[in-house]
Formats: sequence, structure tokens, C-alpha cells
Amino acid sequence: MLSTANTTSFKTILFKSIMTIHSVIEVLDQLAPSSYQEGYDNTGLLTGDGKWTCTGALCTLDTTEEVIMEAVTHGCNLIICHHPIIFRGLKKITGKDYVEKVVIAAIKNDVAIYAIHTNLDNILSGVNGRMADKLGLVNRRVLLNKQNNLMKLVTFVPKDAVEKVRAAMFAGGGGKIGNYSECSFNIQGTGTFKPEEGSDPFVGQIGKRHEEEEMKIETIFPAYLHKSIVTKMIEAHPYEEVAYDVIALSNYFKEVGSGLIGEPEKPLSENDFLALLKETFQLKVIRHTALLNKPIKKVAVCGGTGSFLTKDAIAAGADIFITADVKYHEFFDCNSKIVIADIGHFESEQYTTDLLFDVLKAKFPTFALLKTKVKTNPVQYYY
Repeated sequence: MLSTANTTSFKTILFKSIMTIHSVIEVLDQLAPSSYQEGYDNTGLLTGDGKWTCTGALCTLDTTEEVIMEAVTHGCNLIICHHPIIFRGLKKITGKDYVEKVVIAAIKNDVAIYAIHTNLDNILSGVNGRMADKLGLVNRRVLLNKQNNLMKLVTFVPKDAVEKVRAAMFAGGGGKIGNYSECSFNIQGTGTFKPEEGSDPFVGQIGKRHEEEEMKIETIFPAYLHKSIVTKMIEAHPYEEVAYDVIALSNYFKEVGSGLIGEPEKPLSENDFLALLKETFQLKVIRHTALLNKPIKKVAVCGGTGSFLTKDAIAAGADIFITADVKYHEFFDCNSKIVIADIGHFESEQYTTDLLFDVLKAKFPTFALLKTKVKTNPVQYYY
């Protein structure tokens, strides 16, 4: 739905300062870095140029020709969507199917399309977080954590500069572990080096080996912040040549991964919870497995196609698993241990448009921003 704040002519509220498309999508990249996407995915800028001045943005779940024309009508040259319209390689663009038609329409009308898909699925405050908001779930955590998204930075610092360098590492995004920040490990030791001709040593003399009492500082950081944290550390470090190690970790990242599990504020009967689910997501139908006649105390959710998480939902002790696109035989995977509720792909992700709008509106309150009025759900119901 289009908010009342968006009924004003967009030409009258454009910008107090020039903003590029890159400036807009940079906010979304910080929210859900592209490194969090699944390997099969295709997020990021799909058409257009990040250097273009942005005349307005339209948030949507899907990009269709109708959505392209809606953007054009309202003077928006950026569409921010959840599902990438270009998912596989295009060898020809002749308009033979809906994907090629959308790409042609976007290019002809100078409309940039930016997709934020499984990377938005894989953060706690993303698609599943918005589903949990709607259901009032508390005590949330990721259902299946991802690996290989953490790194460790190690450096060696003279005693007088330890606090400055450590603070820079934290400022660059290091030291966050769950609900704790500024986490590091520090150990004192002795470093040796011999300044060669042409060097400008902070301590020591050219041609002589020098020993310096140093502190070894280690801190963990999300891999996508690699460049940022190293740059800030080097800028704060007093040495001309900074010794440091960046180590890839296979640890699970507690804040990143597939699905979400949480708890309703109070237990509900299965029928009451299904009624709440139907009302909250405006559902015409819920496909579900047999009820188990026990209260709903833990709820697992996964927007979009999520049946691959059924075993994880059971292992986590969920009483019901809400997702979409469950195949006939996959319903048997409940093993009479959990209720599987398929609410539909579009229906499970419908509030993603609001999520994108809210994130950008908080960052750019005077920016020309729209939520699509086009109902892009391709699935219709006869009842």
C-alpha cells in the first residue's frame, strides 16, 4: 500500500542535496552485505549505474513490467526488490519471456534495479525478523547459522599506542560477539626488527636490530568488513610498516543464517495460533500437517522456500514451522513432531516491502520513496 506521506508530488520533495543511486544502496549493503547471500543467488545492482543521480526509489517484492511503469510514472529511477529479476545468465534479450521484457523496460526507461534477496533472508532483522515482528515473537535466534563469514585480525603494537589502535579496530567493526562488544585478546611480548636504508622507523636506528615491547591484539570481525577494519587499524598504528595477520574462520556466525526461531509472549493452542497466523498474514488458506494437540511455545519461520530447514526446526524444539513452497512428500518430514504450515511464498514475504521502506525512510527522511501498489503475487485462489 502507498502511505499517505507518498501522495505528495515527488517533484516537489526531491532532494535537499544530490543523492546517487550508490548512496541509497550503500545503506542496504550495510544492512545485509552481499557476502551473506547464498551461492546460487544474484543480488546487487542488476541494471543501471550506481553513479546516476537518484530521482526516487520504489520498494517492491518483485519487479514486473507494471512495477517498472509505476516507477517511471512517479519519477523513480531506482527499484529496490527482494527477488532478483535476473537470476541466471541471459544470452539473448529479445523479450521472449517476462524476465527479458522487464530488463528491456528497465533499460529503455533508465531504471536501475537493485535486488536484496537471500542476504536479507540471512540476517535476524531481515525477512524472517519482520515475520517474527508480525507474530510478536521474542527470544529470537537464527535457526541455522552460516559458517565462513567471520575473520580474525591480529596485529602487534608498541605499548604507548595500544589503546589507540585497539579503539580503531573496534571502530572498524571488530570485537562484536553476540551481545558483547569491544571483545579482544591481548598478550605482551617482544618484537624485533632492523630498519633498512630508506626506512623511517618510529623507534630504533637504521642498520641495527631493535627489540620493542609490544602488545599482540586479536579481535574477530565479519568478513565483509575486511577492508574497513584493516584500513582503520593501519591509520591508527604508529609503525611505518605494520605487521598484521588476517585469518579466515570457519566458526558459525550467530547473527547470520537461515530461518529464525522465537517464542510467542504466551503459549497458544494450535487452533488459536493458526487463526492468528491467518489474520496477521491475510491468508485465504493455510496448508498444514496434522495438529499435535499441544500448545505452541516455540515458533520457527522461514520466508519463501524453507522446507530444507524442517529438521533444524524440529531439533530446535519448535512446535510449528511457518514457511512456503512445501512439496507433498516434504510434509511427511514433520514425523509427527512438529506442525508444518505452508502460507505461500508471496504471503510469507509480503512485509519485506515495508521492511525496505522503513530502513531507507529512517536513513533518508526527506527522500522520494515509494512502496509499490502493484500486487505482484502470480498465484491466485478460487474459492
